[in-house]
Amino acid sequence: MSDFQSARIALGARLRELRTEAGFDGKGIAAVLGWQRSKVSRLETGKQTPSKGDLAQWAEAGGRSDLATELTGRLTGLETHYRSWRRQLAGGHAARQEQAIVETAASQMIRGVEVARIPGLFQTPEYARYTFRSNADFRQLPGDVEEAVRTRARRQEVLYEPGRRFRFLVWEAALYVVTCPYEVMAEQLDRLTGLIGLDTIELGIIPFGAQLKRSPAHGFWIYDQRLVIVETINAELWLDDEDSLALYTRAWEWLSEGAVYGPQARRLISRARSSMERISQPGPTADL
Repeated sequence: MSDFQSARIALGARLRELRTEAGFDGKGIAAVLGWQRSKVSRLETGKQTPSKGDLAQWAEAGGRSDLATELTGRLTGLETHYRSWRRQLAGGHAARQEQAIVETAASQMIRGVEVARIPGLFQTPEYARYTFRSNADFRQLPGDVEEAVRTRARRQEVLYEPGRRFRFLVWEAALYVVTCPYEVMAEQLDRLTGLIGLDTIELGIIPFGAQLKRSPAHGFWIYDQRLVIVETINAELWLDDEDSLALYTRAWEWLSEGAVYGPQARRLISRARSSMERISQPGPTADL
């Protein structure tokens, strides 16, 4: 369950609590509000996000207009954390990359985990091009692919700034997920190998069969100790509360215990690179 859904369920539980304290059952408060009973149920079970107007009406119906500010505050926090991809990418991929440039520039250390792809900061232009194009097709959104590729390349300039730290963990499976031509993937793996040993970068590969305290269920990035961005298929969660920061920091540390670095990481990348080379070779032609 996502942090967004958990927070929405918690808000629904608070609404149910206020209804009960006011002496209403679900049918009764629906009648007072002029709503369908099904809407009350969806709000209380966290299956629907209320509007600010809904919350104000609910507080008034329960005789607790003084709690409207609390309820809308919860909703504001919910909306701040949850940023749907459709809403974020309405202005194109380049606009989202500009946001990333701002957050990256404001951070001295970024820690990240990637499960099924190469981190954006380490991507070659060609790999990034196929990534943006595929994402635009999947979400059925207009693509500004070339501008997005240029913006991502500009974002990567920070990798070479003294004093910065980029500590990334990549699941070994990501080295084999091919969403582009094999030769593009091979070049991307070469790029990854070349980054190992750079003063500002610490790259760990979590190998197949690693014993972990926690599995890498999804990717996330930690910007200093002020922000965590968690990526899901439908949205990004932007979390800045102390509990979330502590939780994701602990998850990163646990995962890092199972990662390999330096020469061992190079060997794993090289193995994946050799696999790309073998697959890309044409097979033998049968005699006719």
